[in-house]
Amino acid sequence: MAMTAVARETVFALRRQIAKIEGTLPERLAAPAAASLDADVNTDLTIVRRGIAAALPDAFLPIGVERLDAALSGGLPKAALSEIHGSETRDAGAVAGFALSLTSLILKQTPGLPVLWIGTSEIFREAGFPYARGLHASFGIGPEQLLFTEAPKLVDALWVAEEAARMTALAAVILEVRGNPQRLDLTATRRLHARAQAAGRPVFLLRQAAEPEPTAAPVRLIVASAPAVPRDTIAGPLAGSIGRPAFTLTIGKSRTALPGQFTLEWNPDERAFDERWGDERRGEARDRAKNPVPVVSLSGCGTDPAPASGAVLAFPAVGSPISPAARDQPSRPQRTAHLGPRRAG
Repeated sequence: MAMTAVARETVFALRRQIAKIEGTLPERLAAPAAASLDADVNTDLTIVRRGIAAALPDAFLPIGVERLDAALSGGLPKAALSEIHGSETRDAGAVAGFALSLTSLILKQTPGLPVLWIGTSEIFREAGFPYARGLHASFGIGPEQLLFTEAPKLVDALWVAEEAARMTALAAVILEVRGNPQRLDLTATRRLHARAQAAGRPVFLLRQAAEPEPTAAPVRLIVASAPAVPRDTIAGPLAGSIGRPAFTLTIGKSRTALPGQFTLEWNPDERAFDERWGDERRGEARDRAKNPVPVVSLSGCGTDPAPASGAVLAFPAVGSPISPAARDQPSRPQRTAHLGPRRAG
C-alpha cells in the first residue's frame, strides 16, 4: 500500500509539472476578475472543453470547417505554438500548402503585416521554396508579404524563430524543421510557445518526415495529401479533370478535442476551406445534372436558337455525292512535288 501511495504521488507530481510546462495551471480555470468588475469589458468567455483554460472568443483562428472548428473549440489558438506534421517526406508539399492556407486566413484578419518563414538549408534543399505566382493565385499572398530566412543550422533557426516570435510587426512565424532533431526538445518548444503567448501571434512549427514527440504546443495536426476529385460543372463532374487541392487532416494532439480525421479542400477563389463528405459532392452534382437550371435566359426580343447542324466530317462518307468544291481539288498524282512526303534518308 505504501508503494502504491508513493507511485500515485509521483504520477500526480509529474502531471503537475507537465501542466506547469504547458502553462495550464489550475488558477487559469477561473475567469479574470477584472472582466466581472468592469462593465465595458466583454464578459462573453469561451470555456475550453476538458477544463483547461478560459479564453476570449477571438483567441482562436477559425479554419472555416464547422465540425473541425467545433472539435478544436473554435479553431487554432492565435497566441500559441501549433504543430503541423508530415509523416513522410512526400507529404512536404501538402504540409507547406496547408500552412500557406492558414497564412491566407491570418492575413485576412491582419492585412498589411508580413509573415516570416524560417528554415534550415537542409529543409529548403529537400522541400524547396513556395512559388511566387502560386502564392498570389492560390492563396492571395503577395510575394512581398512572405519573408524567408535560411539558417545553416537548427540552433540558428531556433534563435531566429524565438526573436521573431516576440515581434508584433509580424502576422505569423513559420518554422520548418525536418525529422526529430535533439535540439528541438520540450524546452525549445516551451520557449517558442511562451514568446507566441506574449506577442499574441501564432507560431507554426512545420515538422517534415517527423514522429510525434512531447512538445509544449497545445495542438498537433498531422497533414497528408488527399486525392483530388474531378472538377464540378453544371452538368456534373468533368471526367479527366483535377479539382481543388485536398488535405487529409488528423488531430494528433489537442487540449480541447479528441483525435479525429477530416478531409479538407482549399478553395483558391474564395480563399477558404471546405470539408469533403465522401461521395456526397458527386451525388449533388448528379442531382444538378438530373434537374438542370438555365444559366442564361433567352433574349426577350429574339427567336428560338437555330437547330443544331448535322455532323461535320473531315472527308465525305463512302457513297456520298462529292461537292463541286471537292471536284476542283487535284488528285494525288497531280499534286506538286514539294507537297509530297519527304524522305528521311
